[in-house]
Amino acid sequence: MLLEARNLTVSFGAVRALDGIDFTVEAGEIVALVGPNGAGKSTALKAVFGLVEPDGGEVTFNGETINGLRPDERVTKGIALVPEGRQLFPSMTVTENLEMGAFTCDWQNRNRDMEQVLELLPALRERRKLKAGVLSTGEQQLLAFGRALMQKPKLLLADEPTLGLSPSYMDIIFDTILEINRQGTGILLVEQNATQALEIAHRGYVLRLGSVFAKGTGMDLLENEALKRAFIDD
Repeated sequence: MLLEARNLTVSFGAVRALDGIDFTVEAGEIVALVGPNGAGKSTALKAVFGLVEPDGGEVTFNGETINGLRPDERVTKGIALVPEGRQLFPSMTVTENLEMGAFTCDWQNRNRDMEQVLELLPALRERRKLKAGVLSTGEQQLLAFGRALMQKPKLLLADEPTLGLSPSYMDIIFDTILEINRQGTGILLVEQNATQALEIAHRGYVLRLGSVFAKGTGMDLLENEALKRAFIDD
């Protein structure tokens, strides 16, 4: 088991965003968290990465409890985040943004690691000297993936990676996620395009009002017509 969240509870004031949910990611899996807006999907991802503090429950990674660790400490454990909205450094070049992703890594291997990222994301190679702020939205999303991959994670968290992208770039991002996974990285994916997310996921969890409403393989969830009408295509 790569990641396990047990009885995870998160509140914002009087609002209970997560109400004691359980979910897991096994090594080499793509796991999708889907559901309507406000279901708690992004909150669950942020709790795994340490951006929000749970009220209760436990998160373990590679069998080790990571509750209380800062996000940078979780990065050193092998968890990386592609945040919603990309959160790049727009005045810095593509190369500089990639280098920022390697801040916890062995600096001596920076060039080798960057070459591996550029092989996976060849669209970035010819744009290495451009500032991130002049890239298209789709290119910026690829750069956000590249920056996270510079950390050589065991688990990649992706928060709404196709939000605001054109249909063609949505396909590119899903293909990129599949290739990252083929190379051995586990992925926990929060995605507003639930149908495509479940098509590529090994397993999925449907969240509703901070609780797990349903879980199963991606195909099982897609083939449940009542579930699909009620929550997946909401």
